[in-house]
Amino acid sequence: MSLSPEFLSPLKERAKKVVAIGHTLQFDFGGDDKITIDGTGSTNEIIVGERDAECVVTMSLENFESMLSGNLNPITAVMTGKIKIKGDMSIALKLKSLIS
Repeated sequence: MSLSPEFLSPLKERAKKVVAIGHTLQFDFGGDDKITIDGTGSTNEIIVGERDAECVVTMSLENFESMLSGNLNPITAVMTGKIKIKGDMSIALKLKSLIS
């Protein structure tokens, strides 16, 4: 699995539909697979690659897709170590709007 257009396109559409999160949040899927959600403007923008972010969420692409599909509860994922959060936890909590 990689950051293919098939993976990114639905995520970009979903991010545009919800209210801007007001912060920057990066997902680190391991290796060079990173995306940043920049929600500091009027909409959430998905940027491929590493950027400065207020919060970094480290997880596998598989777990991320499971979360998006509703098969993995984000709280359970954090409690079981499938997701690691570095930085402002309140920003990570804004993911709920992107996931639901």
